[in-house]
Amino acid sequence: MQNKGFVKVFAVLLTLVCVFYLSFSFVTRHYTNKAKEVAKGDLKVEQDYLDSLANTKVWLWNYTLKQCREMEISLGLDLKGGMNVILEVSVPDVIKALADNKPDENFNQALATAAKQAVNSQEDVITLFIKEYQRIAPGAKLSELFATQQLKDKVNQKSTDAEVEKVLRTEVKAAVENSYNVLRTRIDRFGVVQPNIQSLEDKMGRIMVELPGIKEPERVRKLLQGSANLEFWETYTAREILPNFQSVDYKLREILTDTNAPADDAANAAADTIAVEEVVAEAAPAKTISAADSLAAALKGDKAEASVNMEQLKKEHPLLAIFQLNTSGQGPIIGYANYKDTAEVNKYLSMKEIKSELPKDLRLKWGVAPADFDQKGQIFELYAIKSTERNGKAPLEGDVVTDAKDDYDQHGKPSVSMSMNTDGARRWAQLTKQNIGRSIAIVLDNYVYSAPNVSTEITGGNSIITGNFTPEQSKDLANVLKSGKMPAPAHIVQEDIVGPSLGQESINAGIFSFIVALILLMIYMCSMYGLIPGMIANGALLLNFFFTLGILSSFQAALTMSGIAGMVLSLGMAVDANVLIYERTKEELRAGKGVKKALADGYSNAFSAIFDSNLTSIITGIILFNFGTGPIRGFATTLIIGILCSFFTAVFMTRLVYEYFMSKDKLLNLTFTSPISKKMLVNTHFDFMGTNKRSFIITGVVILICVVSFFTRGLSESIDFTGGRNYKVQFEKPVEPEQVRDLIASKFGDANVSVIAIGTDKKTVRISTNYRIEEEGNNVDSEIEAYLYESVKPLLTNNITLETFIDRDNHTGGSIISSQKVGPSIAEDIKTSAIYSVVLALLAIGLYILIRFRNIAYSVGSVVALTCDTIMIIGAYSLLWGIVPFSLEIDQTFIGAILTAIGYSINDKVVIFDRVREFFHLYPKRNKRQLFDDSLNTTLARTINTSLSTLIVLLCIFILGGDSIRSFAFAMILGVVIGTLSSLFVASPIAYVMLSRKKGKTEEVAAATAE
Repeated sequence: MQNKGFVKVFAVLLTLVCVFYLSFSFVTRHYTNKAKEVAKGDLKVEQDYLDSLANTKVWLWNYTLKQCREMEISLGLDLKGGMNVILEVSVPDVIKALADNKPDENFNQALATAAKQAVNSQEDVITLFIKEYQRIAPGAKLSELFATQQLKDKVNQKSTDAEVEKVLRTEVKAAVENSYNVLRTRIDRFGVVQPNIQSLEDKMGRIMVELPGIKEPERVRKLLQGSANLEFWETYTAREILPNFQSVDYKLREILTDTNAPADDAANAAADTIAVEEVVAEAAPAKTISAADSLAAALKGDKAEASVNMEQLKKEHPLLAIFQLNTSGQGPIIGYANYKDTAEVNKYLSMKEIKSELPKDLRLKWGVAPADFDQKGQIFELYAIKSTERNGKAPLEGDVVTDAKDDYDQHGKPSVSMSMNTDGARRWAQLTKQNIGRSIAIVLDNYVYSAPNVSTEITGGNSIITGNFTPEQSKDLANVLKSGKMPAPAHIVQEDIVGPSLGQESINAGIFSFIVALILLMIYMCSMYGLIPGMIANGALLLNFFFTLGILSSFQAALTMSGIAGMVLSLGMAVDANVLIYERTKEELRAGKGVKKALADGYSNAFSAIFDSNLTSIITGIILFNFGTGPIRGFATTLIIGILCSFFTAVFMTRLVYEYFMSKDKLLNLTFTSPISKKMLVNTHFDFMGTNKRSFIITGVVILICVVSFFTRGLSESIDFTGGRNYKVQFEKPVEPEQVRDLIASKFGDANVSVIAIGTDKKTVRISTNYRIEEEGNNVDSEIEAYLYESVKPLLTNNITLETFIDRDNHTGGSIISSQKVGPSIAEDIKTSAIYSVVLALLAIGLYILIRFRNIAYSVGSVVALTCDTIMIIGAYSLLWGIVPFSLEIDQTFIGAILTAIGYSINDKVVIFDRVREFFHLYPKRNKRQLFDDSLNTTLARTINTSLSTLIVLLCIFILGGDSIRSFAFAMILGVVIGTLSSLFVASPIAYVMLSRKKGKTEEVAAATAE
């Protein structure tokens, strides 16, 4: 083997990289287990322990526990429970704001039409708006609409439509980025461990948010869909407020030591908390559990002594024990608190008795980021805001900001420049004049982002904000200022919620199916090719799994149920390469070659078939990744990585092992057979080409039945394609789907409602409905959950409340264990993407086969056969839905299965055509019919064995992998069976017929020329 040294070096380097990235998972597991030991079942203590180590370096003298947790292989929401949301920023609202909400009739009509068309179109709102506006007002220029104050430096009356379009795209992108930043901050403050938020680049205005472990979806919906509110506030200095806080501490001691005082007054204080939005208070623990964790203890220096004295200190100074005052008296920061103590500080300061000790115009707001001096990132600052307006609102709000950008001042230090409109400039001048020498707080979503000191009156509306900024901080502040520039409300267009217990079931099912599939594959390889060749192939399998997991870890990818399925399937495909090599080696041995020579020729002759089949599978994987979303992308990523790793391990690593032993004259008596397989499919002489007509007729009849079924029975389309909501509800007693449907239909009016049983215990059903799916209100989802509760109440037990019914973690008496929502716009996109992806996959594979084999006969044969495969798989779903005892809905996962089946099916065809091409070179004068039959017969063992190995894996997933992945496995099983048959009876006969006709025409032309 050439380049042996390179293969060894690459293998060692890849192993080291995988070990490095996988090590983070072991480190975090170690500290998680340690936290559980310390906590002894108390989840709050466990989380506090992990938080206390978050910024401590725990690995390789460089990585903190927080960084280790970010770099470990995390579980997807379908495995650990949580909430997945796709939000869509309202692009039409942004465009309206950029045009200063002009009343122009043509403008508003064009925008409204574009918004409607965008639901069913692959073009974005901006493109559709411009087309519609040019249609309605042919002579009008876009610059007449957008030459506004806020776009004065970007659009003028002379700007062309193309230039205006470019500006609109830039501004809309900025608005989406601002929404992204606002959401990022809100989620970070929500207290979710390992959230994931990303902007979906392929869809304008869409942002995906994944929140593990969420138990209050309604709070999350309100949090994510609320509009950002940028404000500028006057401030107090700490010196002016410090005496009040000392009085508060004294008063608080009196209240807490008074045994007659109601114990719950503090907790049940008025809802209008003065310090921080409720999200922050709820994100932090209600009470500190260790003095060592509190700010007062940290400031005392001696943690052991602080722990002993903390309870006494709290009794004497309830507030000041957990809140350190800013004794310098300078600036608007009153004091500091550990993030764990913020909730307790909020609780104390919201008490009615305490409010009376503070100025009436005082508003207290926390800083959004930890204090600069705190390297651990656990200390937050509390700002003293002065409310000067009678209505209690901020004197200046973000709608006056026209632009903001990060810059550098005259000294080369990071700064932020800000521009305001005419009204804002006037009010800003007045505000800065009244506050010279004092700070003005910049507040977004009730958090202080910055509080710059005013040195002089600022006129003209242009300001430069300087401070001890890093370039990143100045950029963030500029984004915050821009977020108030235009209204860009975000609406949830897709939502998935999975309860943690359902996630654990998926983990168990996924791991079990993976282990069983791996063991069965190992047994299969040993039983078919002998113990030693089988174990070498099995070693490659294990290496493939290790490399795949390591590479996934380096991407910080989340492992989902779809990802596990992709990994299991890639194991099946990894075996294919070894089967091809071993079968070819057996042929060389039968030709009389020695083991060394036969094995070398087996590897070299099988290489092109392995390469082509893997590349075609990767092509479909890439298409799947580009057109899919969420779980489908996870599956595609895992599959592509698995295929690449299997190619390396099966083709190169196993050969290194054989060459090492054979160079020492070992393993020279291998036959690559076993008693079971010794005479299996050897020297077969099936007349495949003689059954052409019969094959075509049977194929045509089956396709006709499928097409008739499409038009009569149709397909069971999921909400992925129709839009709607799914609720998986688990009852304590067996129920019938019809019984549940009848109860719900009466409440949901004319809306479509379907109910199907999940599993075999008759206790779990999935309810699908499009009821009120067009509505975008913040409370719609909660109202539908309430309607659902009222509908199925007769089937629930223990008189459970609505709160228990919608709690995905509490299944007492029956409850929703997972839910899914797909808005109409998302549904149309998914449907269109599905069609494009399947068609593109067929065309891409056909083009590749044409380039690789340089003959259109092979390309046509492949594409026609793959098209037949696709129609038959979809036809089977049409014929069998409602008959088989599991869901056969057409959803994103099904499309993923179709594309994977296409990628897998082409493997057989490539192997056969590769042998046909080889025989054409070896036996150019052999009769074409005999040549095709010989090619099919000599590759028959490979065709059957590769299909069997993959079927073993798929059956494991189908039987053991759980309900969520069963439909996918069924489609793949159909794909493997139908694909194998189409390779033998459709693709090869079509290529044979076309090549025969081509030869016939060539001979006629030659005869005519001779005459």
